[in-house]
Amino acid sequence: MENFHSVCFSFSIFACICLRMKADKKMLKGWVRQQNRANRPATMILALIGMLNVLVGMILIWSLASILARLLTGGQGLDFRYLGLFILASVLRVLLGYAQELLAVASGEKARKRLRRELLDRFFAQGPSLLRHQHSAYLASMLTDRVEALEGYFSRWMPASALWVVAQWSVVLVVFWQNHRAGLILGGCCLFLPVFQAVFGIATAVASRRQILALNRLQVRFLDRIRGIATIVLSGNAEKDAQALGHAADELRQRTMKVLRVAFLTSASTDIAMIVALVWIVIDQRHGLLHVGSVPQTTAILFAVLMVPEAFAPFRALSAAYQDRAQITNSGEAIQKLPALPVSQGIKTATHQSVPQRSDRGIELNVRDISYRWVEDRPLALADVSFHLKAGDIALLTGLSGAGKSTLIEMLLGFIRPLQGEVLLGGADLQGLKPADVTRQISWIGQKPVIFAGTLRDNIMFAAPEASEAQLRAALEASSITDYLPLLPDGLDTQLGERGFGLSGGQAQRIAIARAFLKDAPLLIMDEPTAHLDPATEKDILVALRRLLDGRTALISTHSPQFHNIGETVRLVMEKGRITAQETLS
Repeated sequence: MENFHSVCFSFSIFACICLRMKADKKMLKGWVRQQNRANRPATMILALIGMLNVLVGMILIWSLASILARLLTGGQGLDFRYLGLFILASVLRVLLGYAQELLAVASGEKARKRLRRELLDRFFAQGPSLLRHQHSAYLASMLTDRVEALEGYFSRWMPASALWVVAQWSVVLVVFWQNHRAGLILGGCCLFLPVFQAVFGIATAVASRRQILALNRLQVRFLDRIRGIATIVLSGNAEKDAQALGHAADELRQRTMKVLRVAFLTSASTDIAMIVALVWIVIDQRHGLLHVGSVPQTTAILFAVLMVPEAFAPFRALSAAYQDRAQITNSGEAIQKLPALPVSQGIKTATHQSVPQRSDRGIELNVRDISYRWVEDRPLALADVSFHLKAGDIALLTGLSGAGKSTLIEMLLGFIRPLQGEVLLGGADLQGLKPADVTRQISWIGQKPVIFAGTLRDNIMFAAPEASEAQLRAALEASSITDYLPLLPDGLDTQLGERGFGLSGGQAQRIAIARAFLKDAPLLIMDEPTAHLDPATEKDILVALRRLLDGRTALISTHSPQFHNIGETVRLVMEKGRITAQETLS
């Protein structure tokens, strides 16, 4: 009985896995169909130009066959009408090929821009919470390498897949119309091509997927090693990690070469079928070729022979792009792992309440009974949280680590959405606002401000690129950056390293304060802004923060007792995802 229950339990797990795989494949197919529909107009135009190119090719080869037939039969000179038709068709075919190539490049570029925009929308909608599940190197690779790898799918595979059946069998039917036996031979050889493609195509898809996974592993490993290079060197593991990177790079090289080998075999199968068809037709029509008959008969035989490469050209293009088809599957699987855009995003229509109302003192913030959990079967991270800040209120949010303060801040920033309840910002529901509208109303200062590699000016102007020089100077004064600006070698044009390399913690935090001054948003949210500063630097930063709080609503999460005299009007205490104490001060 125990063994029976074990077998039933294992079978149920296996069934659940199969159902999940089936659901994932269904979602993947739906996503691919969505991409195909979005690019369908461009695909149809490219297929139409390709079909026109095939028809012109038939005219070109017919004129060439007619010229050769007259020369081989003798007794008839060169017919300049056919020569002129041949030249005209050749020029027209070159122009059509050039136009097709330009449109294919433009179509691929447009599709990649659209896909990158969709990915960025997902990234921005999730915010920092996305990094809880995905490595930053993996996300960067998805946005660059994976999307760029789809260039061939949109510009080559989709037009080729839409064209090859019609184009190839149009050629076969025309050959059959002119020469029945040659048409049957050509059609029979063409029927075997999908079989070869299926066999080698499966191998290509598997090899391509493994190559992409090896590339992602190498990217993640390399970025982690660059970030922790100091730790690696000090621990004496530099040589060991260098060897590990070398092995990962060699694995990628081997998998890339395997993809190329399979792709070459796929192309070779098309060449073999074409050679078989060509030799078979020549052998079958040898009597007509050796004993030259009438001009029409010779023309039909030469036309059938010369059209063999033309019949296999559409499938050759499809075969060459088959590896690109595997890329859409690999990229789609990775993209489907990302959290979807919130269903409510963009659904609420704009009303008179959908625009946040601010005043000279700041903006009103009203949180009503919000709840949230990170994982379905875990306790709530936020449970029925409610509080109200009037315009100009300064609230201190305190509580032990893990109480839910950071989760609440992420929700107020619009990165996560409540399971229930609502957040009203200036009278407007936060869920009904676009991400750009939310960020326009909020300035955020965290524990470690993000400093980009670039000049000090660029890092400050990042908050408001359109700000004037006078506004920039005012922000420098208010944030006290002018205190250390003369010490920098090039002033505002001093080059800063990535993550603020070359600046102290207090100097970097002043850049974040200057950004908030420059942005001039009515709501200011801060998460432990002085957590990593010494007491003297923290005191200086508080002076700048007091100036920043003037005329703004603020929510400050902190453990520091020095914030208790910053001018707060509301004190909030969180414990286990709940507001356990709320005090309004005079």
